[in-house]
Amino acid sequence: MARIAGIDIPEDKRIEVALRKIYGIGPVLALQVIQRAEVTGNPRIKELSETDLNRIREIVDKEYKTEGDLRRDVNSNIRRLIDIGSYRGVRHRRGLPVRGQRTRTNSRSKRGTRQTVAGRSRQATKK
Repeated sequence: MARIAGIDIPEDKRIEVALRKIYGIGPVLALQVIQRAEVTGNPRIKELSETDLNRIREIVDKEYKTEGDLRRDVNSNIRRLIDIGSYRGVRHRRGLPVRGQRTRTNSRSKRGTRQTVAGRSRQATKK
């Protein structure tokens, strides 16, 4: 397996998709890296030469914040919001949606599984 930014990248995938395994590199950034490294076509990782891999490694390491550094920055930003007590920080602390989504319905993944509440049956809601 090829290692870029400290991550083992699967060799059987195409380079466009394989670069997305690195935290901080999405579809658009992967295309930009490939274009900057001057890799033609969309070859698989195992088909790349060592010089191509080295060019990609240099571009990712020097010009983009990825993996540990990016995770640390994101966590410190969230920690800062929580510490200053902003609305967004309170939402993070309570584990609720931060960006204004409704919570009466939906947001199940954020709030966890349903909990039964006493007195809440079909007849009580119909009236």
